[in-house]
Amino acid sequence: MDNIPAGEVKAGQPKQVIPNKERVYKKMEELIHDFMLINFGVNPPIGEIYHAVESPKGELGFYIYSNGEGQPWRMKIRSPSFVNLQSISTMMKGAMISDVVAIVASLDPIMGEADK
Repeated sequence: MDNIPAGEVKAGQPKQVIPNKERVYKKMEELIHDFMLINFGVNPPIGEIYHAVESPKGELGFYIYSNGEGQPWRMKIRSPSFVNLQSISTMMKGAMISDVVAIVASLDPIMGEADK
C-alpha cells in the first residue's frame, strides 16, 4: 500500500482509456485519442463474453459479442426485473386476485428495464 502513488488511479493507455479533460484541452495527442475513442470506440478482441454483476434486485448480466470493431456486434443485457417478473405465476398459485398488487410490489420491479 505504501508504494501506491496518491491521486486518481487510471490506466495509462491512451488508446483504451479516455484521457482527463484537462489534458485534452492542453495536448493535441490527447484530443485525438479522446475523439477517436468517443466516435469509434475501443477495438476489443474478437470473441464473446458474459459478465454478471450483483445488483440490489438480482443479477445484472451483460453478454457482448465482438467482431473486433469499436462497437459490439451483438449485446444483450439480462436485467434482474425482467427475470424476477417471471416468478409471478408461481407466486400466484393459491392466491386471490386482490393479492396480485402485493405480490408484484414485493418484487419491486422497474418496468422500464423489464419491457424488452
